[in-house]
Amino acid sequence: MENIAEKDQKTINILETLIIILDDGKLGYTNAAEDVDDAQTKIDFLGFAKERSMFIVELQNEIHKLGKSTATEGGPMGALHRTWIDIKSLFTGGDRDAIINACITGERAAIEEYEQALKEKHFNPMLRPIILDQLASIKETLSKIEKKKSHLL
Repeated sequence: MENIAEKDQKTINILETLIIILDDGKLGYTNAAEDVDDAQTKIDFLGFAKERSMFIVELQNEIHKLGKSTATEGGPMGALHRTWIDIKSLFTGGDRDAIINACITGERAAIEEYEQALKEKHFNPMLRPIILDQLASIKETLSKIEKKKSHLL
């Protein structure tokens, strides 16, 4: 039988994984905003980056409540396939279509991570509302980005 400390550690690991993907998204949107010419798209991307920052703080607060510091400098966060791979190089030249496609890929990966977290039997059920709210917002962001893409076609 699993004790509370083990269950909390598994929840912390899940939250840290979500923080990594959120941080990748924040960086991706910040870089994307630098590389698009369209003023409204730039504003949107900066808003998405800010939202990811708020999500990170929210999850870090939950980790603190579980008794762990979120300072990760010098320590491995674990191996995770980073979806938002060197996004800056992808955006070279400000190709709006490439930027939109990279954002769609990143959002889909984030949604997948969130849905996986919700399926974990070791995940603290008290955190479900937070994760569900963040997931709904990420899905809404994906929808907005897909609409931008459809306007490009």
